[in-house]
Amino acid sequence: MVMTDHGMELTGKLLLAMPGMGDMRFDHSVVFLCEHSPKGAMGLIVNKPAQDLALGEVLEQLDIAVTPDVRQMPVHFGGPVETSRGFVLHSGDYTSQLQTLKIGDGFGMTATQDILEDIGRGSGPAQSLMMLGYAGWGPGQLEQEILANGWLTCDARSDLVFGNSTEKWQSALKSLGVDPLGLSGTAGRA
Repeated sequence: MVMTDHGMELTGKLLLAMPGMGDMRFDHSVVFLCEHSPKGAMGLIVNKPAQDLALGEVLEQLDIAVTPDVRQMPVHFGGPVETSRGFVLHSGDYTSQLQTLKIGDGFGMTATQDILEDIGRGSGPAQSLMMLGYAGWGPGQLEQEILANGWLTCDARSDLVFGNSTEKWQSALKSLGVDPLGLSGTAGRA
């Protein structure tokens, strides 16, 4: 494990956007951190499905055959960087023949086309999320945003990452013992 200057090791953790953080692209976002080091951080937003795009459409554009149960799976907005680039965040039971980044005990991230072919055939990972784009931070940037109360962090659990997208932010906060209704986007004075 690599520790940052501030002693935080966040690879494989979830970031929960705090109200009032100021960046609407991350409003109520839950971000799975695939990598965090002194060089910066890379993560994928796991709770923002694209409203007008299904996985079947993406796979058909790549000439990949699709089983009916895969056709309607959502595609997620993974973040504002390289939004035409695809990533699959998945359970740890799958390893690509080309390249998979193993993250902790239960997760992997694959950005090669072979995982899409396997998903299309129904032989991919047990759980997966297809993302377009990612979230990225330069050296020290994420640590500063956390210290400025822009993000809370919590452990990534399979149910929080792969569960119902509309409930992930609230469920992750509750896993920390935080009542989402009690959060305010404005700082108070004592």
